[in-house]
Amino acid sequence: MAQTVSETQPTAVVKEPETISGGHLVAKALKAEGIDVIFTLCGGHIIDIYDGCVDEGIAVVDVRHEQVAAHAADGYARVTGKPGCAVVTAGPGTTDAVTGVANAFRAESPMLLIGGQGALNQHKMGSLQDLPHVDMMTPITKFAATVAHTARAADMVSMAFRECYNGAPGPSFLEIPRDILDNSVPVESATVPEAGHYRASTKSIGDPASVEALADLLVRAEKPVVLLGTQVWTARGSDAATEFVRTLDVPAFMNGAARGTLPPGDPHHFHLSRRYGFNNADLILIVGTPFDFRMGYGRRLPKSATVVQIDMDYRTVGKNRDIDLGLVGDPGAILAAVTQAASGRLHKTDRKAWFAELRAEEDAAYQKRLPRQLSDANPIHPLRLAHEINEFLTEDSIYIGDGGDIVTFSGGVVQPKSPGHWMDPGPLGTLGVGIPFVLAAKYARPDKEVVALFGDGAFSLTGWDFETLVRYKLPFVGVVGNNSSMNQIRYGQEAKYGKDRGRVGNTLGDVKYDEFARMLGGYGEEVRDPKDIGPALLRARESGLPSLINVWVDPDAYAPGTMNQTMYK
Repeated sequence: MAQTVSETQPTAVVKEPETISGGHLVAKALKAEGIDVIFTLCGGHIIDIYDGCVDEGIAVVDVRHEQVAAHAADGYARVTGKPGCAVVTAGPGTTDAVTGVANAFRAESPMLLIGGQGALNQHKMGSLQDLPHVDMMTPITKFAATVAHTARAADMVSMAFRECYNGAPGPSFLEIPRDILDNSVPVESATVPEAGHYRASTKSIGDPASVEALADLLVRAEKPVVLLGTQVWTARGSDAATEFVRTLDVPAFMNGAARGTLPPGDPHHFHLSRRYGFNNADLILIVGTPFDFRMGYGRRLPKSATVVQIDMDYRTVGKNRDIDLGLVGDPGAILAAVTQAASGRLHKTDRKAWFAELRAEEDAAYQKRLPRQLSDANPIHPLRLAHEINEFLTEDSIYIGDGGDIVTFSGGVVQPKSPGHWMDPGPLGTLGVGIPFVLAAKYARPDKEVVALFGDGAFSLTGWDFETLVRYKLPFVGVVGNNSSMNQIRYGQEAKYGKDRGRVGNTLGDVKYDEFARMLGGYGEEVRDPKDIGPALLRARESGLPSLINVWVDPDAYAPGTMNQTMYK
């Protein structure tokens, strides 16, 4: 019998094209960016990203509030120098994260927030948690967009990260609809960025002529000073800044994340004499900090001085105050270039007298404050608490401040001993960053000790994520300066409206945060006597647990920084 064709020839096997889902493309793009952890609170819109992260070896750290996730992504960027990433669901998940994104925006911190969205095929139909996320996020990000096709998911992630580094760093936002994440496309049709091949260098020195001009100004200056701001650390320019001040013999002040660029005790490190230094300098160099409210909008700088500003953002240079010279570029690269340009022609006039003048002012301010700093008063003076914390810190201690008046007190006393070891909210003044920053810092740098000072009002905003620290076994030393008040606001109300109206809307309960810590599985201790602060801090360190030392401080003591705020004038 004759054989049929099918019996004599094998049937050709048609190989189905390999496919990949949108969530897995997102994870591959995050991996290419160097993301090793996402901070998140779960939601049905975003779970395919989780599945992709598991395959790519990216950790998924889940928190109790989306604001915490966004703050943690911001904090992770500050600690590591890499961008952070938070992933939240649509609607209230994304709106909960708005504060964290806004804080990163004002603090110039590079992070990506990915938010869910209803399916595209349900657009304008009233799907679950549907909101115009991109419209809301556009004013507080450097880039905000919707991913409209699964094949573009990874490409859009890399685009968003690229925009994070356009000029001064900042956050980006991507909205990814549910069907875009869940759908699959052929692998060959998807654009997946290759690690290290889609980013240009941002280490620009700007105009070389301006570098030479600044070198010339420094060579000729009799009484120069430099203020090193947050961008020095953001750009990882600490070593260049240190070499600059030592080689060119310039007294240095530091603010924001630049604190610790020079260690306490360094002959070029000044802290308490900043106003005197500015008022008497002939050359003032402002590096990586804007003329915003913290600088009196530039009006505190005398017109008699030559003022030079270095910043990563062109829009910041010369804003609110005229300057004599402006340089736009990477602060570390510019300072290194100026150091090189000035080498061989350094100032011949001895600046010992200028340094001695500043040091005398520094010592006088310290001695004036010292009695309160060592006070044995009860209730405890906030300066004594700040002093004990400063004494407790080691070179490996990352200090985090989260609060109003209590953290303002600490800003004049607590001095980190290494670069990158100071964290505060930044110019948005957001309370509640403390626990998320602790989470980010301890997760990113488990080798470091993390010490956090909270106001009692600030801690209450995100404090439930103390449980997240317990769950992930991330020990830290936490201190609550407890005065049962939002004291910074209370001062302003009393100043404006009198003491009889000073307690409206700002008085808190006498919460025992030590008991709260123990309830959640951490270490807790209460302190009412100043002599007990140091031993309690040591016991918290030795506990190996997330901890809260609840220190009752004087509610009628106000920080000078609080009393000098322009809004209360």
